[in-house]
Amino acid sequence: MTHYILKATKETVHLGGFSHLLKPALTIDSGDTVDVETYTGYYVYDKAPPEFVTPEFLDICQNLLPERKIAGGPHLLTGPIYVRDAEPGDVLEVQLDAIAPSLPIGFNAIRTGWGALPHQFPQPALRFIPLDLANNIAEFPAGTGIKIPLKPFFGILGVATPETSRTSIPPGSYGGNIDNRELQAGSSLFLPIFVPGALFSIGDGHSAQGDGEVNVTAIETSMNGRITLKLRKDLQLITPIAETPTHIITMGFAPTLDEALELALKNMIDFLERFANLSPEDAYVLCSLAVNFHITQVVNSPQKGVHGMLPKSILSNSVF
Repeated sequence: MTHYILKATKETVHLGGFSHLLKPALTIDSGDTVDVETYTGYYVYDKAPPEFVTPEFLDICQNLLPERKIAGGPHLLTGPIYVRDAEPGDVLEVQLDAIAPSLPIGFNAIRTGWGALPHQFPQPALRFIPLDLANNIAEFPAGTGIKIPLKPFFGILGVATPETSRTSIPPGSYGGNIDNRELQAGSSLFLPIFVPGALFSIGDGHSAQGDGEVNVTAIETSMNGRITLKLRKDLQLITPIAETPTHIITMGFAPTLDEALELALKNMIDFLERFANLSPEDAYVLCSLAVNFHITQVVNSPQKGVHGMLPKSILSNSVF
């Protein structure tokens, strides 16, 4: 296995979405590890304090190659990474080995017309929030003594699809803007592959986020990580599934929370049928008894997210 370092530069990041036409930033074999660098805040860099804008980030924001501006989303993503021998119908296992903020500062933004309460909070607002990386906390609001534990994760983990220009805002079967705070270091995400090479991209670092991400952003943070990408030709999936040290997670993405819950539930039932050998009815009952369903996010229009969490401790065998 080979280890790579993928720095974020104007040649290795892309803005706003996914496309199978993008030139890969890196080509690897299954099982290789990558130290990956990501930046966030493309749309606020000109309003940010100096400690938020490194020279490298400024170069990206001012000189990003036109062909790497894909769609209308606000996210800078590092990649795509091409995995040799990956074909449509395979599954990409993304092992999240390490995740850490690269700067002691992040931001939160209220955007007009977005969020769970756009009419109650119509005015845009931008806050830069210091991060105490030594103690792994952020105090917000400053001076109040309210201390938020930092639990960093990548909001966007996704593969390309046959579409030439897919916005980075909503999540979907390809992953994308999942914004699931459970996907911290030690977790794995399993993504269906739609195009040769998978073309995996990563970004949208969050240092802390509540389920729902109700005002449209978390503590948005430039983030570094170490990932291992494995090609799983032994699995067939049509929607992402995750595994943490303690839980199996199924997901549902839909225009309403009711529909998203229904999909997350159906996906959990399907998982229990396939991997725990339960009947559909027994799986449905088990979901009512032991699976906790959470609102992932309500702000990535047009797709809201719900995820179901099955404790691995109740399963008799390892799944993946």
